[in-house]
Amino acid sequence: QVQLVESGGGLVQAGGSLRLSCAASGRTFSSDVVGWFRQAPGKEREFVARINWNGGDIYYKDSVKGRFTISRDNAKNTVYLQMNSLKPEDTAVYYCAAGPSIYPTTVVSTWNYWGQGTQVTVSS
Repeated sequence: QVQLVESGGGLVQAGGSLRLSCAASGRTFSSDVVGWFRQAPGKEREFVARINWNGGDIYYKDSVKGRFTISRDNAKNTVYLQMNSLKPEDTAVYYCAAGPSIYPTTVVSTWNYWGQGTQVTVSS
């Protein structure tokens, strides 16, 4: 079992930046694929980005390409999501996830481990 804890959310103006962190405990997840997802009020949870174990395979949702960067530091058991040029439509609770049952995948139901989420609010 791996426990995931997100941090780094907050309130930011449009055009601003935030860096989210996803810290793992319970076991190392240096070999896990890790993903970031988000859920806006009244909407379904959606895929944002994923990274494989060594950062050699990265994939983004189209609407965040060029603005968000996913990375990982396996020595720290942590995955990051750098979010730049934030827009009001990026407002959501952001979740990290690990251990998908298939690869590659962007489907929420295929990810086995989830954090509790961190709120990101972008004001216009």
